[in-house]
Amino acid sequence: MNEVGSSSEWIYDRAFDRNFDLISRDRQEKLRNARVAIAGLGGVGGIYATTLARLGIGHFSIADPDAFEVANTNRQQGATTSTMGASKAAVMERMIKDINPTAEVRVFSALTPENAEKFLQNCALACDGIDFFSPLIHRLLYRECRSRGIPVLNAAPVGFGSSMTNFSPTGMSFDEYFDLKDGLSEQEQLIRFAIGVAPRLLQYPYFPPKGIDLTGHRAPSTVVGTLACAALIGCEAYKVIIGLPYESAPVSWQFDPFVRKFRRTRLRGGNRNIIQRIKKWYLARMVR
Repeated sequence: MNEVGSSSEWIYDRAFDRNFDLISRDRQEKLRNARVAIAGLGGVGGIYATTLARLGIGHFSIADPDAFEVANTNRQQGATTSTMGASKAAVMERMIKDINPTAEVRVFSALTPENAEKFLQNCALACDGIDFFSPLIHRLLYRECRSRGIPVLNAAPVGFGSSMTNFSPTGMSFDEYFDLKDGLSEQEQLIRFAIGVAPRLLQYPYFPPKGIDLTGHRAPSTVVGTLACAALIGCEAYKVIIGLPYESAPVSWQFDPFVRKFRRTRLRGGNRNIIQRIKKWYLARMVR
């Protein structure tokens, strides 16, 4: 028989008791009082939500305009036979509260210029779970966070692993790192985003660039990669919230368990780096 029969009997300290000794009680209380914004609740955003809920985060702002469909099954935390056609934001709100019934969750149907201020209000950090093929929304999130002094964590699923880049509100910006600016075509923005996400290309032996279909908005991904993202995000969110030092762009990390490698990279100049320019030329030829 379960010890806890209803949410009224649920006790925060008992639920997160196994965190203690790894996380002090004072630090756990900081997690409990922190608010995290998660933009996008699909492949990575959904698993960020449940990972951070299990870490003990007590307040969330979440946003996603989409509903679950069968093609989400292989990697998205909220995609089950019972949630097909349901709002991703509504499903993930329910999952967060199933984990922690005392959690406070603000739900937004989408992140927009009009609601960005409310979405990010009182947030300690934001997590980027936005679809790879939505460059305008990515740029909106980072611009709004930077103007409000909010760090953004970005762990992208790359093959069977993940590549992570944090963006400090006082360090290199998202647009500077990826060399993005107004007036670029969508395909050019996606190419620049793709080469900047994983500059070490650990995935290349089994996942060459031609696997990405920029026109059709399709890229291979697995739950193994999204789980790797969640581990990286969880650690970095913990550091940011309790006030430990964290590294940000132009530094990134790529972890790929398939090739058994972990690499830290300082990409001087971001995508303006000459090596990145060569990659951009190559990828543009591959995806034509």
